[in-house]
Amino acid sequence: MRVLVLSDTHGLLRPEVLTLAGEADAVLHAGDVGKPGVLEALRVVTPGPVHAVRGNVDRTPPLSALPETLLAELEGVWVYLLHDRNDLDLEPGAAGVRVVISGHTHAPRMEERGGVLFLNPGSVGPRRFRLPVACAWLHLEGGGVRAEPVTLEP
Repeated sequence: MRVLVLSDTHGLLRPEVLTLAGEADAVLHAGDVGKPGVLEALRVVTPGPVHAVRGNVDRTPPLSALPETLLAELEGVWVYLLHDRNDLDLEPGAAGVRVVISGHTHAPRMEERGGVLFLNPGSVGPRRFRLPVACAWLHLEGGGVRAEPVTLEP
C-alpha cells in the first residue's frame, strides 16, 4: 500500500500533489488544510480514502470539525495522525502505534525511535523561508513500514 502523506497545504493544492494523490492508495493530511476545496479535490483524484486532522489554521467550518487526532489501521499497521507533534497525547509504542505523522513545522523530518517511525512530511503549501516544498510516501506491506521523502520543485 502506498500512502501519500501531506501537511500544511494552507489552501494551496499544487498540480504535482494532485498527480501524486492519483497514484496513492490513500492520503493522510496532517493539518493546516486551509481551504475545504483542498480535501474535496484530493478525494476526487485519490482512489482510496483521504484522512485529515485539524491544524491550527483550520478554525472555521467545515475544517474546524476535523478531528485533532486520528488513529488508523492501514495494512495491519497502526498510524497516528496529528498536527503538532508537541501535542502527542499517547505513548506510541505502548499503544501499538508503529507510525506517528505530524506537520506544523513545515520542515521534513523522519526518525525511528523505539520501533516507532516519526514522520513529518514537510509542507506542500506556500513555500516558507528556505524550506523545501515536500511531502512523503509511506509504503506499507506485510506489517513493514518504509517512508520515502518527496521534494517538489517550487
